[in-house]
Amino acid sequence: MVPHPRSSCPINHSLELLGDRWSLLILRDIALHDRRSFRELLTQSPEGISAPVLSRRLADLVDQGLLAKAETTRGKQGRYSLTERGLATIPLLVELAHLGERLDPSTRGHAPDIAEDPDAIATATARLRATHIAAKRDL
Repeated sequence: MVPHPRSSCPINHSLELLGDRWSLLILRDIALHDRRSFRELLTQSPEGISAPVLSRRLADLVDQGLLAKAETTRGKQGRYSLTERGLATIPLLVELAHLGERLDPSTRGHAPDIAEDPDAIATATARLRATHIAAKRDL
């Protein structure tokens, strides 16, 4: 959480939580590409985030309640899961994809599949809820 937001504006608050260079890309990789371990996020993201930055951003996203990290035994990689707050970013990710396509039509082929149909967003969010939140309760 942001301890002292600059203002009470909800846009400002959202930007203080997610407005850095990497947080939304990490959420994208987890939500849309099922990259849930540190190693997957580090090596499979095309933007090339560094290990120290990824570590800090993951810790921030967990602290902000957007992600949860499964506890593991020593030597095993933890898996990150979306929380309800993290799931709330799915429509934002889709809208950012739409904006990116409008600003640069050459990106159109790289948009997430769910960006085409509003019903697909709800379906994808429900599927993610089942795999990220319900599965965590069953542990």
